[in-house]
Amino acid sequence: MAYTTIDDPEAYFQVKTYTGTGSSASITLDGDTDMQPDLVWIKERGGTQNHIVTDAVRGTNKNLYSDTPTADATTTDNITAFGSDGFTVAGAGNETNGSDKTYVAWCWKESATAGFDIVAYTGTGSTHTQAHSLSAVPHMIIFKNREGTNWWTVYHHKLSAPADRALFLNNTYVEFDEDSGSETLWNDTVPTSSVFTVGDAEGLNTNTETQITYLWTAKQGYSRFGKYIGRASNFPFIYTGFKPAMLIIKGALSGDGDAAQNWELYDNKRNPGNGMTLTLFPNTSGAESDQVRVDFLSNGFKIRQNSDGVNDNDSTYIYMAFAEAPFVNSNGVPCNAR
Repeated sequence: MAYTTIDDPEAYFQVKTYTGTGSSASITLDGDTDMQPDLVWIKERGGTQNHIVTDAVRGTNKNLYSDTPTADATTTDNITAFGSDGFTVAGAGNETNGSDKTYVAWCWKESATAGFDIVAYTGTGSTHTQAHSLSAVPHMIIFKNREGTNWWTVYHHKLSAPADRALFLNNTYVEFDEDSGSETLWNDTVPTSSVFTVGDAEGLNTNTETQITYLWTAKQGYSRFGKYIGRASNFPFIYTGFKPAMLIIKGALSGDGDAAQNWELYDNKRNPGNGMTLTLFPNTSGAESDQVRVDFLSNGFKIRQNSDGVNDNDSTYIYMAFAEAPFVNSNGVPCNAR
C-alpha cells in the first residue's frame, strides 16, 4: 500500500521564521534537508508591511504583493539571491529585513514530483491554452498580471463549479461566476494534465502583457487542495493524510449570507504547538491575529472555533495544505502527533 509519494516534505516545502538585522543577511532554512527555493513568500509578523512574493522565474529583483493588485515592482531592497538552502535578504527593506522585526517565509521548490510548477506567459487577448509541466491535472492555480493592477485570480478545483468559478487572493469576496461580466477567465474549461485555458479577461490574458502563474496538484502524503463545510459549534476535522506544515483557508460560499471573510494562513513554525493562535491574512498587510482557530494533527487539521472565517454554519471553505510529515511514510512508520 502506498501511504505517501514523498517521505521527506522538507525537500520541497519549508517554513522559516527569522528576525531582521537591517543588514544584508543569508537566511538558512531549518530543515534537515537542504532546499533551494524557487518561490519565497515573506510577511512581517508584527507590523503592516505587504506580503512579498518572489520567484526564480521573474528573478529576485521582482516583487509582487499578495495583498494588493499592484504590478511587478523592481527593487533590490528585498530578496537578492536564492541559495542552496535558503535565500539572501538585503539590508534596506522593511518588508523582509527591518532591524529587530520578525518575519515568516514560506518556501517552495518547483518540481513535478512535488506537484508545483511556475509558468510565465504573455497574454494574447484571445482565449488560448497554456502548457504546464505538472504532468497531472492542476488542483489550484494562482494568476497575476505582472504589468497591470489586476487582482490576483485563483482557480481551485473544489469551487462549486470550477470551470466557471474563481476567487481573488487579494480580496475577501466569495467565489464568483466568471461569466457574470463581459469577459471570461478560463472559458468554462477545467485544466488538463498538460494545459490550462485562459479566456479573454484582462487579469489573465491582456494582449502583450506578461503573466505569472503558480500551479499545484495534490500529492498523497504531501499536499492537498480540498474543501469542507462549516458546522458552527460542531468543529469539523479535515483529513489530509499528513501532519500539516502550512494551511491556507478561504470561505468560498456563505451559508447564511454573512459578509465574505479573509484568507487565513497558519503554519507550524509560528505555531509550534496546539492550539494555534497566530493567524496571518494573505489579502491584507495586517499583523498577526492572536486567537485559537485551528489545530494541526498527525493526519489533518481540526477547526477549534465557531467563526465566519473558518467555521460558519453551512458555509463552504476551500483550503490548500502542505506537509511537515506524512501520516505514514513509505515504510509504514506513522508520524507523531503535535
